[in-house]
Amino acid sequence: MPTDREEFLAGDRPDDVVIYITDDAIDDATKLETYGERVDEGTLLVIEGENGRNAFRAATGIDAMAFAKEAMGTDGEIGGDLTDGTCPEAGDGDDHDLQFVFAFSEAQNEDVGGLYAEGDVVHAYARCDCGTAYADKWVVAESA
Repeated sequence: MPTDREEFLAGDRPDDVVIYITDDAIDDATKLETYGERVDEGTLLVIEGENGRNAFRAATGIDAMAFAKEAMGTDGEIGGDLTDGTCPEAGDGDDHDLQFVFAFSEAQNEDVGGLYAEGDVVHAYARCDCGTAYADKWVVAESA
């Protein structure tokens, strides 16, 4: 049986959002463990849209859509599993660590064209510990 994250990444949970928060980004990471999937260095939660945006605000102190708008201005790379990223400000030997990711998906829309005509699209937004916010997006079929 697929996990909530696998269903989201397959495009099967378009009404949900994903929040990944590293242990270093919050005071007490154990508070989130009962709500989500424990991964290497953090917790990943798949939550219904509005509740997910509220949970993101509660965990980070930032409005989810304002964060997405900020991050859209900078292209970066966010891993297809939504738990890692490469900060665009990182240089050779620089240590840049991911703090959190917020993601949602949009259903395929041929009328819009471009990437959206190819299939469902995952939009992911990340914050690095250096303060840089960045974005990535991909067609579900490309990451599955």
